[in-house]
Order: sequence, then structure tokens, then C-alpha cells
Amino acid sequence: MELSRIEIITGMSKFNGLKSALSKAGVRGMTVTQVLGCGIEKGTKEYEVEENYEMELLPKQQIAVVVEKSKVPAIVELIKQELMESGVSPAQFISINFEDMNYSHLQTAQALHDEITKRAQEIGGKVYLFFDEIQEVRDWEKCINSFRVSLDCDIYITGSNATLLSGELATYLGGRYVEFVIYPFSFSEFMELYRSIIHNDSIQQCFQKYLLAGGMPYLANLRYADEPSRQYLHDLFNSVQLKDIVKRNKIRDVDLLERIIAYVIANVGTTFSASSLAKFLKNEQRTVAPETILNYIRYCCDAYLFYQVKREDLQGKQILSTNEKYYIADHGIREAVFGGNMRDINLILENIVYLELLRRGYEVTVGRTGEKEIDFVCDKRGEKLYVQVTYLLASEETVNREFGAYDNIRDNFPKYVVSLDEFDMSRNGIKHRNIRDFLLAEEWS
Repeated sequence: MELSRIEIITGMSKFNGLKSALSKAGVRGMTVTQVLGCGIEKGTKEYEVEENYEMELLPKQQIAVVVEKSKVPAIVELIKQELMESGVSPAQFISINFEDMNYSHLQTAQALHDEITKRAQEIGGKVYLFFDEIQEVRDWEKCINSFRVSLDCDIYITGSNATLLSGELATYLGGRYVEFVIYPFSFSEFMELYRSIIHNDSIQQCFQKYLLAGGMPYLANLRYADEPSRQYLHDLFNSVQLKDIVKRNKIRDVDLLERIIAYVIANVGTTFSASSLAKFLKNEQRTVAPETILNYIRYCCDAYLFYQVKREDLQGKQILSTNEKYYIADHGIREAVFGGNMRDINLILENIVYLELLRRGYEVTVGRTGEKEIDFVCDKRGEKLYVQVTYLLASEETVNREFGAYDNIRDNFPKYVVSLDEFDMSRNGIKHRNIRDFLLAEEWS
């Protein structure tokens, strides 16, 4: 399975309709960027002081979503349907799929620009441009940027993960991004879909399946059957590794990359440094510089395989520069490729909680207070939340360790310890929750 990115540049009046169409397609997150375009339409006046001229700039919304490639045609059709329901005529649509050889003569920026300009003149009004697999066009970004300023148009582009999921996209399109990533299914979303297929499973049974299968949406099409699901997740991992990481970054030492990925996946939720990983690889007869390791891990994060979590000194109010934690985008991939989710269940529970915090809009760090560490320090617009995650509070030593992590935290923000224990063990104002209940709660307070 490949991921594709859909980019939409449209007037603000179309935003709610587009959001509705994307929601119908199961899209729960998107990038929304404020951009300005100039040209045929009237907008606000902006002045360039040194050049002493003015131009009319129109506020627009630049929207980005990341979806499975197989879903792109359906999403694009839903967008078109939404536009037609708002009064747009299909005659205003210009659609081109650059994987179609019929359009091979348009795979340069200049050729595409000339063709679209000609067809837009024939339409005579606002046009809606749909470009699929835009990365096949050489210097496509120049063409898109030209349309933004010269045509009265909305633009919808899709492209492969390896091309359009890069940090260079903002440079390509000249915009500033505030990004909302579409994550795999939460436990709540997974359970809703899973129970539509396996009707009688309890919440406990659903969670047991979630621990192993993860939250990739396509598994529902496989009815969550063990072997097809495992094969799908394995193929997905290979696609990300080979196309989005190796190919895009022109990595020659694939063996080294595979070793680094395997190490990070085995150690999700544990702190380590590039230097410690370099020593580990040296023991395996691979000498590599820490800088190379950091670059390879960054490539993996750019491809949305891993998420990096910084450590924060809560007393000194500063971000620490070493020993970050990493979590995998979907724990089901870890089980399918490397196994061991049940053996490392404490780490997997952390991974699940971390992704849930991101879904709910929190910025997350790992907190340090003296010698003690708090798994997740979460901030959302100044409102904080602290979360400790453990497998079971099976001994007094574990209870003291998990609850004692908060001893030096004097503020009144909510503090949680979550585990698989069925009984409430809250104490000293610190709330204990069963992890299933925590994940299913509409809000935390």
C-alpha cells in the first residue's frame, strides 16, 4: 500500500463543503494553510514598499490530507460531487491523471501550463483543476504556482508519498504549514469498525486484537484475518522503507538502514542516543558515525514511520538535547514485521497512549524531575496533562514508582496513571484509569 497526499488550493467559501466531503471519506485530519493569490479575482491590497507597486491578493485556503493511494479516486469524486451540489458545473472541471499515457506529452511544466491556460480560456470562468500523480510532471511546482496567480481557479493535486510528504513541499508551493497528520485508527475507531465485522467480542477482546493488529484502516477490508492482515502490514512496511525512505533519500547502505530501523522498533518508548546505537552497531561489526544514524532516523520520521519525542527538564524548563524517545506510527506494523508486542506489552501500551495524545491535539514531551521521569507531559494551548503508563500495578514497588513520579510536580493540572488493572487505585489526587477506559473517554480532566 502507498500513501498519497492530496493538496487543495481553494477560496474560503468552499472550505466547509470540502471539509464535509473529506469527512464522508473518513478523513479526520488535514493541513490547513492560509495563502494569498493574485490575478483575476479581487482581494485585499498588499504593498511592496521598495518596489512601490500594489497587487490584489485574495485569501485562500491550502488544504492537505494524507490517505491510502487506493482511496484517492473516491475522495476526489466526493469532492467533485460536493462542488456540483454547491452549483459548480462539471464543464468547469479539468482532470488529468499523469499515469495515463494519453497525457505523457504534458509532463513538463511548460507543456502543462500551455494546455491548461488554453482550456481555461475556453471555459471562460472559474476552473477546477484536478491533477493526479503530479510528481510525474517535471518542475510541477512552478506550474502550480503560476496557476495560483494567473487563473481564477481551485487546484486539487495528488502525489505519491515519496514526493509530496517531504518537508520541501512548503518550499515548492511557497506556503507556511500548520500540519495535522491523519493517524491510524484509535482504539475507539478500531472497536467501532471491528465490531461491525466480529459482532460479539467484548471490549477486552477488541483491545486484545487491537494490541496485535493495530489501527491501519485497510485491515477491515481483510476482515481482520490474521495471515492476510500480517502480510498487508508487512508489505506496507516494505513500501515505506523502500520507496519513501531508500528511494527518496538515495540510500545506498540499505543493510545499515534496516539494522537501525530494527533497533528503533525493538526499543520504542525507551530512551537511547545515537552514540549508544553506534556502539551497538559496532558490536555487530558495523562502524557508523552518530550523525549518519541521526540522518537515517530523521528520514524514517519524515516518512511517518516513527515519531520523535523530546525530553524536557521540568525544573529547568528546557528541552534536553539527548536521549529522545521514538514511537512507531502503528504498533500493528511492529507486530507483523518484528513480533513481540505481547512480550513488550508495556512499551506497546505507551505507544498506543502516545498516539492517542497526538490525535487529541496535544504537544507531548517526556518529563524529567531530578532522577524521576514522567512518560508524557502534554500541553494543549496552555492546558497541561501528565500521564504515566504501565502494564500492571502488580506490586507495591510498582505502585510507588508510578505514582511517585509526580512527587515533584506541584501544579494542579490532571495527573494520570493508566494500566490494564481493572480496579481503581487512585490516590493523593492522582487518577488511576484502566487503559481501555482512558482511551475511550471523550475528555480527560
